[in-house]
Amino acid sequence: MVKLVDTLGLGPSAFGRGGSSPLSGTTQYYKNFMGIFLLVLLFAILLSFFYSVVRAISWVPMWGKDIKTILDLADVKKDDKVYDLGCGDGKVVFAAADRGAKAEGLEISVLPYLIANARKIISRNKAKISFKDFWMTDLSDADLVYFFLIPRIYPKLKTKLEKDLKPGAKVIAYVWPIEGWEPTKVEKREKGPAIYLYEIK
Repeated sequence: MVKLVDTLGLGPSAFGRGGSSPLSGTTQYYKNFMGIFLLVLLFAILLSFFYSVVRAISWVPMWGKDIKTILDLADVKKDDKVYDLGCGDGKVVFAAADRGAKAEGLEISVLPYLIANARKIISRNKAKISFKDFWMTDLSDADLVYFFLIPRIYPKLKTKLEKDLKPGAKVIAYVWPIEGWEPTKVEKREKGPAIYLYEIK
């Protein structure tokens, strides 16, 4: 009987030391796998965050109450093509899509990108959330480009917008104005950041 057990490979060695179940080895394998997966995910999140900082697209949440003001200021309508550069959790593009706009958020930081897509799935919103660097994205079909970005990139961004955007396209800058451009409208409040609307000539 002992020989038969050994022949079939069912002896104590088959269950690990101390006669433990083979399931314990499988469990340990999955624990190791999940540990490695989480480390890789964390590394990807941190890497994308630092890349976004270098590219000056680090996500800073805007005031939620300003979303309607932004869309009203730009007079966003059905079928308008709307881009949010560095869309974060997607609030602006979701609101634009609710008005019937073809809204697309561009984001290169993994965590806000995942949050935005989770919100999109839960709300069944029609906005598109793209894992893209807006510096490498053609914006020529835009009717509106919105952004909340740091001013030090404005000179480079202004050049891109002047090159990409068609006459009549609108640009909204949140908080800081674009130096060298004359705004069509400015929304300033005693409490809250300014909102600048521009129109490409």
